[in-house]
Amino acid sequence: MSDSPKFPPEMDVMRLLSDFRFPAMPDMEALAAAQRRNFEALSAANKVALEGAQAVARRHMEILQQSMTEMTGALQSASPSANPQDRAAQQAELLKASYSRAVSNMQEIVDLIQRSNSEAVGLLNRRFAEAMDEVKSLMAKPGG
Repeated sequence: MSDSPKFPPEMDVMRLLSDFRFPAMPDMEALAAAQRRNFEALSAANKVALEGAQAVARRHMEILQQSMTEMTGALQSASPSANPQDRAAQQAELLKASYSRAVSNMQEIVDLIQRSNSEAVGLLNRRFAEAMDEVKSLMAKPGG
């Protein structure tokens, strides 16, 4: 005599387990390789961003040095003996030229930053698209 309860056939645990389909384990080697490519892309994007920031800093220092040289030259060339109207005209021209150079230099710096950011984001976007293709490929494999 068995004291174990009897279940109706539709509740047969063994049959239920045999009907249950576990998802296939992903290809761990492919998963590790994909993760490695993700880190490589992130590293490359960081490198591009760092190089861009260094280029901006270098160019900023060059602009600063150039501005100081130009300002020194302008002060040395200013004619103290000129009449007030001529001196005011010289100062206005100097100010106009300085402003024009400053705007041009700022635009150059902005362009450097945008180029660097675009390249870094482009690297990450390409890797993301590749990763999505890899996921599709892994899911399409038999048993996956």
